[in-house]
Amino acid sequence: MRRWGFCVLLLITAARGAAGQRAELERNIRRTTLPNGLDVIVVENHGVPLATVEIDVRNGSFTQDSAFEGLSHLYEHMFFRADSAYPQPDAFQERASSLGAEFNGSTQEERVNYYLTLPSDSLAAGMGLLAAAVMHPLFRDDELKREGAVVIGEYDRDESQPGFRFQNAMGRALWGSAWPRKNPLGRRSAILNATPAQMQEIQHRYYVPNNSALIVSGDVSAAHVFAEAERFFGGWQRAADPFTQWPIPPVPPLPHDTGVVVEEPISTALVMFQWQGPSASEDRASTYAADVFSDVLNQPGSRLQRHLVDSGLFESIGVNYYTQNHVGPITISGETSPARVREAIAALEREIRAFGDDGYFSAQELEPVKRQRITGTMFGLERASGFAHQLGFWWAVTGLDYYLGYVDAMAHETVPDLQRYARKYIVGKPHVRGVLIDSDANRTVRLTAEELTRWKEPR
Repeated sequence: MRRWGFCVLLLITAARGAAGQRAELERNIRRTTLPNGLDVIVVENHGVPLATVEIDVRNGSFTQDSAFEGLSHLYEHMFFRADSAYPQPDAFQERASSLGAEFNGSTQEERVNYYLTLPSDSLAAGMGLLAAAVMHPLFRDDELKREGAVVIGEYDRDESQPGFRFQNAMGRALWGSAWPRKNPLGRRSAILNATPAQMQEIQHRYYVPNNSALIVSGDVSAAHVFAEAERFFGGWQRAADPFTQWPIPPVPPLPHDTGVVVEEPISTALVMFQWQGPSASEDRASTYAADVFSDVLNQPGSRLQRHLVDSGLFESIGVNYYTQNHVGPITISGETSPARVREAIAALEREIRAFGDDGYFSAQELEPVKRQRITGTMFGLERASGFAHQLGFWWAVTGLDYYLGYVDAMAHETVPDLQRYARKYIVGKPHVRGVLIDSDANRTVRLTAEELTRWKEPR
């Protein structure tokens, strides 16, 4: 279908509402699984003669203990280095350039992805290039040292940002002993001391076809992609399920409220509250409620916005749940003035206590956010490369069936569903209260982590 026709389809689907959106998505998303367990997912969009070829792996920081903290990210950098088909330094990059391809990767908590975007008439060559990289890496020691320095450079840039120490302190407080499994950036010493043997161990455990997906989107034919996938990836040897052989330890529950205060040179005060939220594998229903809950509270006319932003206590405030298979965080964060930080925290705590009350939400507030989700999901199909990344995330974290039924499931969310979610995960539950504030301002305010841990509303 040409681009203009595709846009019309999206508008029609959005107008119809959520009903049947899964069927619409399934008409656009073709799937098969090779005998070795590799999932192959194809989205045809013939608007422009480009294709994105992506490999997604269920790897990332959630597979790391402290000795490997940050090495999933380092492995991502090594992916585009020497392999058996392109054994010389920079040979991969030179081959990609000759195909007119742009390539990149990313590491998150529960997935790592690698992709090429290239002219669709070079699709087969691009698939072959990724197949060699994922199946036969060499992990040359000279390249590992070079890429280690590149990753440390990224680490240094992140560390120089005002919010870095604050985010790390919040993460350590929220996740406790599970922090290495929630920290994709990693630990400096682990990165500097990484060895080829550690790279090989990551490959051995996780870079297997039955823990991976090949996603191809753009100006392609699904039948052709399936055939080429068998040709290039069919010889990749299936292995044991990594999460049976090396199970992920459960995230320890947050035992009590914790306070965090970090001083950095900023002009406002950043207030952040975090809770341990639902796990997609254990409480799927609450993940849907979490997203609707966040969307409703982020609307300009919501009670939260009226009481905290329109009142002038906060300059802005936002609510978010990050979907994860192994416990996702719930975050409420906002900016206020240092002089009013205690007043702002007290007001936010009062709102939180009311989240589960009758009347905090209305059924009318839910409908607009549901329609926005429908439209946003369908328009995601328009940009082939971005949609491939989106599919890869959901495939890795929740399974593709979760994504296909996502908006249809959200359409059934009700006010009582949001109340149950708030009562189960937020209201009266242990959370981390954090404040990022300028040191000079805090000499006047005198806010401490102990005060936030033992918080009592000021009189």
